Amino acid sequence: VQLQAFGGGLVQVGGSLRLSCTASGRTLDSYPMGWFRQAPGKEREFVAAIGWNGLPTYYADSVSGRFTISKNNAKNTVYLQMNSLKPEDTAVYYCAANRNNLPLSSQGINYWGQGTQVTVSS
Repeated sequence: VQLQAFGGGLVQVGGSLRLSCTASGRTLDSYPMGWFRQAPGKEREFVAAIGWNGLPTYYADSVSGRFTISKNNAKNTVYLQMNSLKPEDTAVYYCAANRNNLPLSSQGINYWGQGTQVTVSS
């Protein structure tokens, strides 16, 4: 499975972005998926995860209520809608897929996508 994330960019505080992650080589309909992020000088951290059929969903406390993860198996795509963005959301965002378990930790991820940069300016 090859994952490709896109949709990052520069946005002002309070703005919104939607990240997308598509797959090639295999469909995503049976894979739990997730998003992680890594800011400069920091470790990669969990952001959100979703079950293979769209449920359940989990969020890091820092993004709960502002970010929404969703999955469209027909389009082979997982999304991360990011609202009310803050400067501390600035990071490279990575999508991830696991064959079985929800990707709640950066350890043991089966497939990583390349990152997409999100920069929130104040």
